[in-house]
Amino acid sequence: MTIIGIAGGTGSGKTTVVKKIARALPPHCVSVVPLDSYYNDTTAMTEEERHAINFDHPDAFDWKLLTEHIKRLKGGEAVEQPTYSYIACNRLKETVHVEPKPVIIIEGIMTLHYKKLRDMMDLKIFVDTDSDVRLIRNIRRDVVERGRTVENVLDRYEKVLKPMHDQFIEPTKKFADLIVPWGGDNKTGIHILKTYIEGIVTNV
Repeated sequence: MTIIGIAGGTGSGKTTVVKKIARALPPHCVSVVPLDSYYNDTTAMTEEERHAINFDHPDAFDWKLLTEHIKRLKGGEAVEQPTYSYIACNRLKETVHVEPKPVIIIEGIMTLHYKKLRDMMDLKIFVDTDSDVRLIRNIRRDVVERGRTVENVLDRYEKVLKPMHDQFIEPTKKFADLIVPWGGDNKTGIHILKTYIEGIVTNV
């Protein structure tokens, strides 16, 4: 089994990269594990405390559970992946059944942050996109899909996203085996990745 970690800032295009890779492979060959599914269980918190969580800080994630799940998948065991609601700011009762497959892709902004998880990866990728482009994508997504105002998005970017990116996400680039500039727009980079991963699957 091959474990691949794909990281990058919010709006970098990493999810698009993952989707294009996954679509190029037979469904029975790849499982995608989103880091966003592993936010901490906040059941013991008040609603006010939950809504004050900084989801762009490493402390927001349940690294222990994620690492345990990847260990089990690597050992040939299926896991019940948690699901998370941004509305409730907590885990849902429903889980997603994930089977061990030849390729496991872990995707998220801080996928390369936690050393114990990073050490389990066979390939580490950082999707690197210009900060202006990431900001534009954040505005488009949050205004259109989440009903936020442009002012809200810019305020959050200035106070939360940019400082967290500079402090916790950008530094993980040094751990990457490969850096893919421009995310989903980098057709050549994605093609090389797909070819590499297809080779892994073929040899399994």
